[in-house]
Amino acid sequence: MKIHLVTPAKENSRNGNRTSAMRWAGLLRSAGHRVRIDTDYNGEPTDLVIALHAWRSAAAIRRYREASPEGPLVVALGGTDVNTYLKTDPQTTLDSMKMADALVGLHDLVAAELPPEFRRKLSVIRQSAKPLPRPRNPSKRCFDICVIGHLREEKDPFRTALAARLLPVESRVRVLHYGKAHGPEWALQAEAEMRVNPRYRWQGEVSAGQVRQALLRAHLMVISSLQEGGANVVSEALVGGVPIIASDIAGNIGLLGRDYGGYFRVGDETSLAERIRRAEVDARFVKSLQRQGRALAPMFTPEQELSAWQKLLATIT
Repeated sequence: MKIHLVTPAKENSRNGNRTSAMRWAGLLRSAGHRVRIDTDYNGEPTDLVIALHAWRSAAAIRRYREASPEGPLVVALGGTDVNTYLKTDPQTTLDSMKMADALVGLHDLVAAELPPEFRRKLSVIRQSAKPLPRPRNPSKRCFDICVIGHLREEKDPFRTALAARLLPVESRVRVLHYGKAHGPEWALQAEAEMRVNPRYRWQGEVSAGQVRQALLRAHLMVISSLQEGGANVVSEALVGGVPIIASDIAGNIGLLGRDYGGYFRVGDETSLAERIRRAEVDARFVKSLQRQGRALAPMFTPEQELSAWQKLLATIT
């Protein structure tokens, strides 16, 4: 089958939308499909369109539906679709969802955020990750906290740095933050934080391979986001055996489960600092997070993700 995969993220981007599109294309090609990735749709012949992001890809979705009224269309919902644009621009977002034959969400709590009439269209497809290339080898000198996320509002990017300021003098915590600054003001803030906070080191934008190297060396990963659609870094950490401390938002709970033991109160650096300190000094706490992570990891394999896509496509083609 010929598939046109539309993503708002440009070819050289390293953001989540592009990463998802590249991974989905690889999985679908492995199943024998021909997949074209583009930032738009302009009438090209295709058997199916998968549009990533209802709001950002709205124009492409509309053009495809006008050109092919009966053509199969899957719309994958981004975190900002569900958490932002359904509130700030509901007409555009809902129009895209209405035109779709199927909707894809990336975590188990997405359905609760949608108008009831769209829930029957929804399939949850968890993002997958491959195992790390070798056993983890965290630093003996420092207790390294890995933060993976671009510097922008939704990620609450400096919450872990603020939490590190609250740790006792004897703490060995070092926060290593990997991600692109979305604007010069974010870079300036990161540089200012490094000047006053010796525990914090911003590493800038790095490749996917460098992210995986960082996970090999990390004792812990923190995801502090204010909102998420189902972050792939959670999949990476789970499959890699890296303990996770996560903000208690729907996008994280929908991946890790309500009973996961590593949540902190979103936007609260005191709550986060308590969790980090406990992980540093209490090996039993870390082992419990790892045990929960190992139980979840089989749901985040490429084989599971491909199977979910094949099952969905079979229902609409």
